[in-house]
Amino acid sequence: MSQKVSPEYVQTSLAASLTLGFQQGLFHRNAKLKGLNLLLHYEEGCLGRCHFCGLSRSRLEGPKGKTFIRVDWPLYTLEEIIGRTKGKDQIHRVCISMITHPKALEDTIHVIKRFKEETDLFISVLITPTLIHNIESLEAMKHAGADRIGIAIDAVTPQLFDRLRGKGVNGPHRWDHYWDVVRMVVEVFGKFYVGIHLIVGLGETEREMVQAIQRGQDMGAYTHLFSFFPEKGSPMENHPSPPLDQYRRIQLARWIINEGLGSIGQMRFDEQGKLVDFGTDIELLAEMGEPFMTSGCPGRNGKVACNRPYGNERPSGPIRNFPFMPELEDIEEIKKQLE
Repeated sequence: MSQKVSPEYVQTSLAASLTLGFQQGLFHRNAKLKGLNLLLHYEEGCLGRCHFCGLSRSRLEGPKGKTFIRVDWPLYTLEEIIGRTKGKDQIHRVCISMITHPKALEDTIHVIKRFKEETDLFISVLITPTLIHNIESLEAMKHAGADRIGIAIDAVTPQLFDRLRGKGVNGPHRWDHYWDVVRMVVEVFGKFYVGIHLIVGLGETEREMVQAIQRGQDMGAYTHLFSFFPEKGSPMENHPSPPLDQYRRIQLARWIINEGLGSIGQMRFDEQGKLVDFGTDIELLAEMGEPFMTSGCPGRNGKVACNRPYGNERPSGPIRNFPFMPELEDIEEIKKQLE
């Protein structure tokens, strides 16, 4: 029997599976998925050993196999997924996630081409920098039809990165190489056609997180922010999610920096590295609601398409990344959380 592996088969997020009608279910507060998240799949799995990741080699197998970003990722044929995206106007973009596997690069290019041939969706790729050794592989993705690239740096200091993703866990990833690849992607795709993923709550200070956001901005990369959620069976399953007030402060700092409203230079931190002054009027920003929405690649209307409903928290809340514009009650709640 032939194996169900990429590129013929890919995994989708649970949200994508529901939106495409593979499974039945409703979204809390009628959230609408606008970006299709796909994940390459191989029998050997991912060769990374990242301590916090549901796909990690270091994970203890649970009874249902592996979850990733909190939920199951069911497996379907690529052709079936492409067929079901046609006529789905609410979907603006597809994001193809590589994993650390020798075949991932060529299979990613195949998947990009198929979406480019069959659909009018914008195409992002969440790349594995460890597999990228030259500019040619990035140019091949662009030529195939990708318009944006994401890079999951996740841990924001060299020490944390090394301890959770690199030598500390016998993993293949290297801090300096990841940032080198950010520079290469900016060169190929252009400034701000690249996004770095950062996870709040892995053990960094608020100052260190804001420094990484600013570093990305200075290089021409937006930050897409995640709140740590303990994956069951991963070595960090007992590590807590970051406090809400901490996450809200980082969301605001990211918004200020990514929107060009200010920089880390005007922000102030206390001795513990906690953000105590944004250098601008945050009362007005908190009223907007937008800083607290999911950050990700844009869709046809220029607004975030990769809105990943409830990827950081259980729908019962509190919501950390809003997949829709927060309502008045939400904003009142956010202001209390910020205090």
